[in-house]
Amino acid sequence: MAYKLKAVTIRTNNSKDGVKKIGELWADVLTGKFPILSDGIVPISQYSNYESDENGEYDISIVGIEYSFFENIEKEVEKGLYKKYEADDINGNVEICSKKVWEKVWNDTHSGILKRTFTTDYESSVPANFSKDGKAHCYLYIAVK
Repeated sequence: MAYKLKAVTIRTNNSKDGVKKIGELWADVLTGKFPILSDGIVPISQYSNYESDENGEYDISIVGIEYSFFENIEKEVEKGLYKKYEADDINGNVEICSKKVWEKVWNDTHSGILKRTFTTDYESSVPANFSKDGKAHCYLYIAVK
């Protein structure tokens, strides 16, 4: 039977094993084990169902979205419902890029600069081979109070 997924979700946390699960999930999506990708569809990470904060369990979904998602989420940033964070890695390593951008969020959360709702957050990564400047780019959209 032919089918097309819109998302695939796992429950995890930010432990070493939890982060490994996220990498495995992404590998399964990018190799086609989970058929989410197609023309005009971009994969992003959606974080939701937080048990508490970044130290607890949460759901991560790899979601296939259309490009209009980015226009819509930028409007949410303008309304003050989300805060956008970004980072890049000159060597093109998406994992390092993602770690950098999450560290910014965690630092701002712990210092009180960022008031997170821990509802639904999004991450979009652009591998170096798809960027104009040859760097990996990561963007986080964090739901705020």
